[in-house]
Amino acid sequence: MRWPIQGLNTKDVVDCGGVVLTDVMKNAEMEKRKSRIAIFAKQLLSNKMARFGGAVILLLFLCAIFAPGIAPYEYDVMNLPEMLKGPSMQNIMGTDEFGRDVFSRIVYGSRISLLVGFLAVGISLLIGTILGAIAGFYGGVLDYIISGITDIAWSFPVTLLAIAFVAALGPSLINLIIAMAIVSWSGFARLVRGQFLSLREKEFVEAARSLGFSDSRIIFRHMLPNALAPIIVLTTLEVPKAIIVEASLSFLGLGAQPPTPSWGAIMNSGRSYLLEAPWVSIFPGLMIVIIVLGFNLFGDALRDTLDPRLKD
Repeated sequence: MRWPIQGLNTKDVVDCGGVVLTDVMKNAEMEKRKSRIAIFAKQLLSNKMARFGGAVILLLFLCAIFAPGIAPYEYDVMNLPEMLKGPSMQNIMGTDEFGRDVFSRIVYGSRISLLVGFLAVGISLLIGTILGAIAGFYGGVLDYIISGITDIAWSFPVTLLAIAFVAALGPSLINLIIAMAIVSWSGFARLVRGQFLSLREKEFVEAARSLGFSDSRIIFRHMLPNALAPIIVLTTLEVPKAIIVEASLSFLGLGAQPPTPSWGAIMNSGRSYLLEAPWVSIFPGLMIVIIVLGFNLFGDALRDTLDPRLKD
């Protein structure tokens, strides 16, 4: 069926299942979407915590991307005559027990933290979202089984389970990422399940079902976009947790292996020289504190912006 619209050519009108879409309507929708994004960005940037956290995250990404240009030395170059030298113009954060520049190792270590943090959280997000969506959408026996497994996984400390998995698989960066992803998905699954339980009774879901849309289309094209806000917030809060777990396991020797410059491994190497050369452990520890604080502040600001109930 064609509906005549004054001022529009026939080619501009698209008949799609009885719903007439026009180029003008599409453009108006795009403009409205851009306006919403602009308003959201303005509200987010007006938050001091968001600006500070965003600046820290941006600097971390720039540091990881341009590490070869920022670091004055290679992270694995040893200079034994310069071992355990204090901060100076030549080595602004001093040197470690092998004469390696601590600043250069911290700069390259940002790559490890970002790699582990985002890969582990990304895999956890994928697993948790799929399982949570299935449990919340279908309910019944599937919900009972998935919820039971999720509750069991949720009851164990993440760090303890990660240590157990890495000890079984062997200490390496890949095994650490796999272990963290396996033990961290339950939080995403619980969140997505709760969102889907509330969304599946909404009118737009019932309308999609009555039109004969497939379950996968309803889940991924209609329900999941409406649950993205809390998922994004949780992701920003899970990344710093993953960075802490990675640093903790690397400190214990279960993560990145020497000479890979993980911040936790750098702190561990300076543990024996705390009185003689405290800078070896202090500077990477400060970096962990600053980065985790930046992610947490940005995540809190993002939550406040996305949730209108938290606004004054």
